[in-house]
Amino acid sequence: MGSDQIQAVSSSHEVLRSVLAAPGVKGKMVTSSSENGLTNLIQSIISKKQEQKDPFYVLDLGVVFSLVEKWNRSLPNVRPFYAVKCNPEPALLGALAALGTGFDCASRAEIEAVLSLGVSPDRIIFANPCKAESHIKYAAGVGVNLTTFDSQDEIEKIRKWHPTCSLLLRLKAPDDSGARCPLGAKYGALPEEVTPLLQACHAAGIAVAGISFHVGSGASHSRAYHGAIAAAKAAFETAVELGMPRMSILNIGGGFTMGSNFNDAAVTIEEALESYFSNEPGLTIISEPGRFFAESAFTLAVNIIGKRVRGNLREYWINDGIYGSMNCLLYDHATVTAMPLDPTGRGVKTYLSTVFGPTCDALDTVLTGHQLPELQVNDWLVFPNMGAYTTSAGSNFNGFNTSAIAIHLACSNPS
Repeated sequence: MGSDQIQAVSSSHEVLRSVLAAPGVKGKMVTSSSENGLTNLIQSIISKKQEQKDPFYVLDLGVVFSLVEKWNRSLPNVRPFYAVKCNPEPALLGALAALGTGFDCASRAEIEAVLSLGVSPDRIIFANPCKAESHIKYAAGVGVNLTTFDSQDEIEKIRKWHPTCSLLLRLKAPDDSGARCPLGAKYGALPEEVTPLLQACHAAGIAVAGISFHVGSGASHSRAYHGAIAAAKAAFETAVELGMPRMSILNIGGGFTMGSNFNDAAVTIEEALESYFSNEPGLTIISEPGRFFAESAFTLAVNIIGKRVRGNLREYWINDGIYGSMNCLLYDHATVTAMPLDPTGRGVKTYLSTVFGPTCDALDTVLTGHQLPELQVNDWLVFPNMGAYTTSAGSNFNGFNTSAIAIHLACSNPS
């Protein structure tokens, strides 16, 4: 190993130590896990639960560390502001804070959660274009001084309750058709609205620091970023033509997913920034990723609480479902996969299977037409990649406390 490699490893260990000492993590048990040790860890947790078979999560802080490193390598000039709504688990927020990210908050409660971890308010963007007046007043009181807007009425609220706040005009992305959850129908100024909105801010004496956009949650087409960055550049030039101070912040929003989609998006973004913003000295570029950092860091383990056999069909009931973590099937248009935790190795034959959640609602169906081996009541199923828009939208419907599932912390070797 060369000296540069040794220095990189040493630096990684230092950063990981800061993660383990971060608020939200410090004082909690963190289990060291090898690359392939997740199954053993889950089995160990189950063995200690004895008769209690509630569902639980494992959050791998090593994965979070690796994702931040990947982001910094792929988009070195874009500072991520993690979208708290995706998963507000304090250990995740604390780890990301220690790793240097900022935070995208949409409400007073989310701002409070981030500030409670010792994060300074200048690392927060109040990225909700339509805010309650009481939340605006709270942001002013705690020093959160950057927010988004896309309407005349929002300008008036800001002028009245937080006039020293800097604004980012949120544009409707020209193309969000490839997003899992498009957002343009609800948020974003249309092209013909940009000039009057900038003029209104100028007349009100409110500083417009920059432009933001969002190509939609779970974007699948990297070209969406190129068109949105081009539109942002046009808005920058419009502000100059109106005699306003040169804007200095570009917020490229969220929509990032792991894997090849992220690699493609990073290349497209870098090329578009070079094409449109290479002549903007002192430009600060930020983003609002959520699922990129949260999704693959969490694994969910659930217990089978019921079974029914109908011919070759196997039907199972588990103790989490659509009204809990699996709400992502409805609201996030997610696809989930289940793997049996099968320490006894009951063979490889599989059956067409349906997996239901625990409530009495027939809508509470997690999987249909899924191939699983023969399983029994009290066996466990493991769902990987369950960190994005899962627990954050859970409920207590039917008396099942699926909004408060235990989270166990692990730390694998960063890849």
